[in-house]
Amino acid sequence: MQGSAGFDYGLLTPLAAYLMACLGAALGLRCVVRTVHAEKGRKAAWLALGAAALGCGIWSMHFIAMIGFSAPGATISYDAPLTVLSLVVAIVVVSIGMFIVGYRGVAPMTLATAGIITGLGVAGMHYLGMAAMQVNGTITYSNITVLLSVVIAVAAATAALWAAVSIRGFVPALLASLVMGVAVTGMHYTGMAAVDIHVHSGGSGFGDNAASLVLPMLLGPAVFLILAAVVVMFDPLLVAGDEQPAPRVSRPRTPVG
Repeated sequence: MQGSAGFDYGLLTPLAAYLMACLGAALGLRCVVRTVHAEKGRKAAWLALGAAALGCGIWSMHFIAMIGFSAPGATISYDAPLTVLSLVVAIVVVSIGMFIVGYRGVAPMTLATAGIITGLGVAGMHYLGMAAMQVNGTITYSNITVLLSVVIAVAAATAALWAAVSIRGFVPALLASLVMGVAVTGMHYTGMAAVDIHVHSGGSGFGDNAASLVLPMLLGPAVFLILAAVVVMFDPLLVAGDEQPAPRVSRPRTPVG
């Protein structure tokens, strides 16, 4: 039987999940833009901050959305180690894509590689998080829908990274974060549409339920995103209106003769 896909609380969890994805994407992509113009000594720090923010954002989006997921007759719980591992995977794999863009530039092949890795990181986090879900039944997936969810993640992640490193200004960066938010949440709900749960009679799930595990675990990433937002907001170049090229200084001409 199909689950609720995450709409047990109406639009509350989808909207909250989308906003969290956009926040992580906005912070992550702004850090990518910053590294394009930052000194070499600070580039790695900005990339690490951006990757952690984006990874925390997509992880938080997934489990906020999962709070609204249920299936008739199914008891859903979560395995704590796999849940934590999904967060680690999100940050590590997204970091690879971030560092590729930060150090290799915006050439088409480089950007495509970074977009593929970042998109696969989003998808990998999702399905590892789904593996952490324990139910009194069997979970199966529609292969075609799963493939579609991965394509969505890769395509939109590539587009968002291109916008972040190619277009200057606050508004383009904001639009890029909205695209990335659509990518993450769109991939999530497309992936959830692929889920089919065959509930077993009797028995129950094991591990921790969403209320006892997911909500407390969301506190750490949420606090980190707030701190990352403070760092990004108070960066001098970002406050001044994004990184603009330094003005060219014209040298006075020496009189001839």
